[in-house]
Amino acid sequence: MIAIIDYNAGNLKSVEKALLHLGQECEITRDFHTIEAADKVILPGVGAFGDAMGQLKKYELDKVIHEVTEAGKPFLGICLGLQLLFEGSDESQGVEGLHILDGKIVRIPDQPGLKIPHIGWNSLTLQNDGRLFAGIAKDPYVYFVHSYYLKADDEQIVKATTNYSTTIHASVEQGNVFACQFHPEKSGTVGLSILNNFAKLQGGKA
Repeated sequence: MIAIIDYNAGNLKSVEKALLHLGQECEITRDFHTIEAADKVILPGVGAFGDAMGQLKKYELDKVIHEVTEAGKPFLGICLGLQLLFEGSDESQGVEGLHILDGKIVRIPDQPGLKIPHIGWNSLTLQNDGRLFAGIAKDPYVYFVHSYYLKADDEQIVKATTNYSTTIHASVEQGNVFACQFHPEKSGTVGLSILNNFAKLQGGKA
């Protein structure tokens, strides 16, 4: 069973719908025991970094997230869920992230002719043999909605990048922890393949 963490951050139902389409058992929950018992865990989300961290702390979900990631359970952050896994964000100065991975979330630089937020389809450059991208052709197109982006400290954990005003670290993987800035649940057959690869992962830190 895949637990989808509910912290009032939206976009939960579309993730659930995609997983059900793949034949996966899943549950939207904020119950500690359900999350701990799950085979895999997904942290989706749209919205502001500071508000989201406040909600995670309100329900003490930050604690169970640390627990399951440290136990080696496959864990996937999506969009805001990726950003929350890092140290902090320029969007919410002074708010500490989960800091499960090392890096900062910064605003996409302004550039003439480019709108912020970055909304729409963009191609990925795959690198470093990401397990989420197994069997996926090069330069796949996926769907983004964001104004802030990741700059990971260690480029070896970066499995996909995209370009929008700057080079964006679009997907990362470190051991049992995976994350995508884009929305696989809204990215058609490519996105479903990514979620299916995650669903087939075995537990344990790599």
